[in-house]
Amino acid sequence: MTAGGHDPAVGPTTGQDPTPREEAVVDLHQERLDVGTRTREAGGVRLRTEVTSYPLEQRLAREVEDVSGTERVPVTDGDSGEVEVLPDGSVSVPVLEEVLVVTKEVVVRERVVVRKSTVVDEHVVRTELRREHVAVEAEGDVEVEERDRGPSSGGTA
Repeated sequence: MTAGGHDPAVGPTTGQDPTPREEAVVDLHQERLDVGTRTREAGGVRLRTEVTSYPLEQRLAREVEDVSGTERVPVTDGDSGEVEVLPDGSVSVPVLEEVLVVTKEVVVRERVVVRKSTVVDEHVVRTELRREHVAVEAEGDVEVEERDRGPSSGGTA
């Protein structure tokens, strides 16, 4: 059987041509180039924060009450901190002082924004493609009739 679907010794199945024919079919091949792109990870960006410390000195004024010409006694547990009249009639006045209070607070100082962009660059791809051609040679008294069916499609797929 041939590519036409009938036995060449019998002739075509349509019954139009009773003369037997023989055909040979040769498939011609050529390579095609398929060039494209794909995305791959080329690297990465890692952000790391660094903490630096620096000394800070600040002067603050504070008030301290001071009384001259009096007796000073240390504070005892349970001292109310109020003005008191003692049994001998003297007045006991508490002496107050401001106590420095230092607190630290973490606040957002700035924000770092990382942007990325896609850059298109061009590369030249060089390769060699192969294409089959057929050469028909006749031997003896055989004549070969060549019919040009036009150029095969070439180029890239």
